[in-house]
Amino acid sequence: MPKNYTENMLGENERILLITRQHWFVLFSAIVAEILVTLLVAAGIIFASFFNPLALFGLLLALVPLVSMSRDILVWYNREYIVTNRRVIQVSGVFNKNVIDSSLEKVNDVKMTQSFLGRLFDYGNIEILTASELGVNLFKRIGDPVKFKTAMLNAKEELGFEGTGAHAQQVEGIPAQIAELDELRKRGILTEAEFQQKKKELLAKM
Repeated sequence: MPKNYTENMLGENERILLITRQHWFVLFSAIVAEILVTLLVAAGIIFASFFNPLALFGLLLALVPLVSMSRDILVWYNREYIVTNRRVIQVSGVFNKNVIDSSLEKVNDVKMTQSFLGRLFDYGNIEILTASELGVNLFKRIGDPVKFKTAMLNAKEELGFEGTGAHAQQVEGIPAQIAELDELRKRGILTEAEFQQKKKELLAKM
């Protein structure tokens, strides 16, 4: 069975733990106007067909919101948020793909925000602070954010327990992570207290 685009991005021994998308509210808000326009045009066509031979022209007009709605559905479907045992990946684009990934070992903090409606309908924002050039990744209104956050934190926790080789590699990368955190501190992204706390946590792993 041929691999899809997401599977082709995986490295050796890397596996997908979770795939989610933005909540269906996001899709609905994008296409609700197009649905209403399509229904209105269709009703107009049915009414006009009894009196106007040019009703076929109205049918062609109805295709415009339908095409736009199809595009919005494809954009929503192809925007994926993925947790693997090594990375967090964001993929977007129907034909031209845009991929942003963050190594789990560089993830410092994860912040989840849910409004009352978000808790009611199970969607929210996930903000990931990383010790990389990207700094912060923000995933807006994704579905089942609690499960996404849990899968990511569990995968990060397991990174240090996949064998002595993996653990040794993680320890060797700690000085570089501290240096990256210090750079974030200098840029004002991290406070001095936050930097010292993260530094202490990293040094405790050595």
